[in-house]
Amino acid sequence: MTVNKVAEVSAQYLAELEENAVPVGYKQTEVGLIPEDWEESTINDVLSEISMGPFGSDIKVSNFVDCGVPVLSGLNVNAEKLKDQFTNYVTKEKAKALKKAVASRGDVVVTHRGTIGQISYIPEDSLFEKYVISQSQFRARFVSKVLPSWVVLYFHSSQGSRSLLEGKSHTGVPAIAQATTTFRKLKLSLPRIEEQTAIANALSDVDALISELEKLIAKKQAIKTATMQQLLTGRTRLPQFALREDGSKKGYKQSELGDIPEDWGVMTIGDALDSGFIFDQMDGNHGDLYPKSHEFSSYGVPYVGATDFYSGRIDYKNCKYLPEVRAKKFKKGIAVDGDVLFAHNATVGPVAILRTGLDFVILSTTATYYRCNSEKIKNVFLAKYFESEFFVKQYSAVMSQSTRNQVPILA
Repeated sequence: MTVNKVAEVSAQYLAELEENAVPVGYKQTEVGLIPEDWEESTINDVLSEISMGPFGSDIKVSNFVDCGVPVLSGLNVNAEKLKDQFTNYVTKEKAKALKKAVASRGDVVVTHRGTIGQISYIPEDSLFEKYVISQSQFRARFVSKVLPSWVVLYFHSSQGSRSLLEGKSHTGVPAIAQATTTFRKLKLSLPRIEEQTAIANALSDVDALISELEKLIAKKQAIKTATMQQLLTGRTRLPQFALREDGSKKGYKQSELGDIPEDWGVMTIGDALDSGFIFDQMDGNHGDLYPKSHEFSSYGVPYVGATDFYSGRIDYKNCKYLPEVRAKKFKKGIAVDGDVLFAHNATVGPVAILRTGLDFVILSTTATYYRCNSEKIKNVFLAKYFESEFFVKQYSAVMSQSTRNQVPILA
């Protein structure tokens, strides 16, 4: 089934759902609406084997060797297919002694303690035939009418993920209580093996498309980064700025930054402030006015920190908020639409241009705004320069001279 066909079927299903509580050809079950020819099954009904990972005393650091049978961790099971990336191995003899704690191709591996809910299957083309699961995992093998990939896909869905996490404890280290017993009781929808295969293949096609798009985006990003480096350092000139009035090609001159175009200048952020290129800059060092946790609310004026920067903009869904009355008490870090924001503390480096319909937002101690004089310097140019390899090298050099993960705001 093609990606477009999947989208068409989904749209048809949603349209029928709007008209009828139970669309034609479907039935209501404990796992939700499913096609009338699908089964509702418990995990226990389709299991052929299940076992926990080794006791802590059964596998120690002293057992690890440079090569052999790989030992799994949470990093290996954070996607649908097991990731073949390892740092720890045990000998074949040690793996054999661990007996049922050894997983094989076709097994499903589940994290039941720590980062609970991780679930992956070991594909038939995996790098190794055997894997030792960790003490925080269990493995399951299913009867022939169930694809391991189907089980994993189901528990990666919103419905399946919720059911998998329902048994988690709420005290101490996150864990699924009585992990294998709880897992056995879970229910899942189950089409015939032929349809499981077709669905898994369709979703695999979507994954492949996403992967190719991600590669294309990465390639374009690399081209953009290289182009930005050339343009922002003047090594490459745009045609309309490359020639003098007499038609001759412009040259370069020596500066403290190295060779730069003959018609460019060099200034620090402090110079830019003094000469009016930048009207103002200020971080969110609020001192005694720093907000306490109980003062934040679910709406109001955004309180923006370094972790709220995303792709050159502010992720307002991730922001904290303050009531407007409280926000108006601040004297520093009051940013407005169009300001260039730079994360200078803790998470150093992210840059954003503030876009907001509000009168102002408040910055935390981790961010600084730079308010540009648009007649002398464009905010987009300053933001791109802050992101450039040339600028990153400068503030990285400053950071290397200190044990603190921060950059002076006038760097």
